[in-house]
Amino acid sequence: MTTEAHASETSHFAIGCQVWPLRSMLKDFPAFVKMVAEIGVTRLELCSPIGFGPEFASLGDAKAVRKILEDHGMRAESSHFSMGELRNSHEESIAWAKEVGIRQMITATLGERGSNPTLDQVKRAAEEYNRIAAVSAKAGLQQGLHNEDFEHAMVDGHRAYDLLFDLLDPELVKFQFQMSAITVGLVGADYFLKYPGRFYSMHLQDVDMNAPTDGKRPQVPLGQGTIDWAKTFSTARVGGVKNYFVEQSWELTQQSVAYLKTLKV
Repeated sequence: MTTEAHASETSHFAIGCQVWPLRSMLKDFPAFVKMVAEIGVTRLELCSPIGFGPEFASLGDAKAVRKILEDHGMRAESSHFSMGELRNSHEESIAWAKEVGIRQMITATLGERGSNPTLDQVKRAAEEYNRIAAVSAKAGLQQGLHNEDFEHAMVDGHRAYDLLFDLLDPELVKFQFQMSAITVGLVGADYFLKYPGRFYSMHLQDVDMNAPTDGKRPQVPLGQGTIDWAKTFSTARVGGVKNYFVEQSWELTQQSVAYLKTLKV
């Protein structure tokens, strides 16, 4: 029985992981893929070596990356791309993505970390991203937006994130929800119901909101924190979510994948 078949029979969805927190392990990419496949992961979400630098150099040979994935029954349908590379080398990024087999080009955020945008800045960022997404769409790729600091900012009494649902073209841009955003008051289930069909994927983390804190809530394995996962997965279907990527340290990833394999969603 293949790893993919086993994951499908136990959880009824393909379990994926995002490579960002595991990037120190990517130097030997074949060994890394073998290791994550052995715990039940069948999808990887990559980070573009064009925009994310030397830590992702092992992903530079797109044909080799695709073959390594296929050799282990894996696929990489999604990857993150920096705004800088989408501005300056979009066509090169598209070519790399298509060679690997990627169909979703995700950007972590439309602004700088710690930024406090004005309404005009949010509008300009959305206009730029719609233009970028139109180029990706012509190449047969779906552009997506993650949520980080810029998207969480308050702008004239509204979340920048909520404004972007109105400003970004629903056909050109889908969303990827970061579950750890519960720490700033954004709850995945609420957004999936509020914006049906607008999402493509989610990053899975769990957080213990009841733990003592010095200002930063600790991540924990899925199922051991505050997030209601039964509600999350049922509403994710309403939101349009198709891909689920654990994004945690290796220790937490192992425990979280084991938890996901017990679910019937």
